[in-house]
Amino acid sequence: MSVLEADLVSKSFREGRETIDVLKRVSLTLEPGEVVALEGPSGSGKTTLLSILGCILTATSGRVVVDGQEVDAKKPKLMPQIRKKSIGFVFQQFNLFPALTASENVEYALNIKGTKGKAARNEAEAILDEVGLSDRKAFLPRDLSGGQKQRVAIARALVARPAVILADEPTANLDSQVGTQILELFRALAKKEARGLLIVTHDPKVRDFADRVVKIRDGQIAA
Repeated sequence: MSVLEADLVSKSFREGRETIDVLKRVSLTLEPGEVVALEGPSGSGKTTLLSILGCILTATSGRVVVDGQEVDAKKPKLMPQIRKKSIGFVFQQFNLFPALTASENVEYALNIKGTKGKAARNEAEAILDEVGLSDRKAFLPRDLSGGQKQRVAIARALVARPAVILADEPTANLDSQVGTQILELFRALAKKEARGLLIVTHDPKVRDFADRVVKIRDGQIAA
């Protein structure tokens, strides 16, 4: 069963009297352990689609299912629960709290998901070990390299062991060598625990790590 499914998803926005169709009947699936690269130029609808799949925005029409649970636009209060349980996000800007250590950044994400105290600290340390930061747990973000910051961001996305990881340009702020290391880590983590990984990217080397490449143009999946 797919861990993520979008079926004929459309999204429109109103600008004054004009309706802007950003997505047009987009269909996409993500299987357990599958790595999919989503490519497209600026303005193609990538970010809007990612926001809908991540239960941040609702679709104007169509159907979205995350980890077996249908996203109901008429019940927006359920969307944060789906995000918290089933989705991990990784962003190009890292979005770490500068006053918190690597371990505390991950621990904070666990707190939000309901795990606190010693259990959260132990889980945060275990996840940082998993992403290769066992010797950087007490470091503040200012003392970490770009690649190390992204590893903390990945660790944070792994809390609660989500079925789906959505990554938005995760290599954009990294040099080529470090970006390759991050992609190797991403793929290994997706395969190890059968998580679906969708990477929105302009980086051509992501193709080498993806099982499948999906291209979007003008709000539609390109053939």
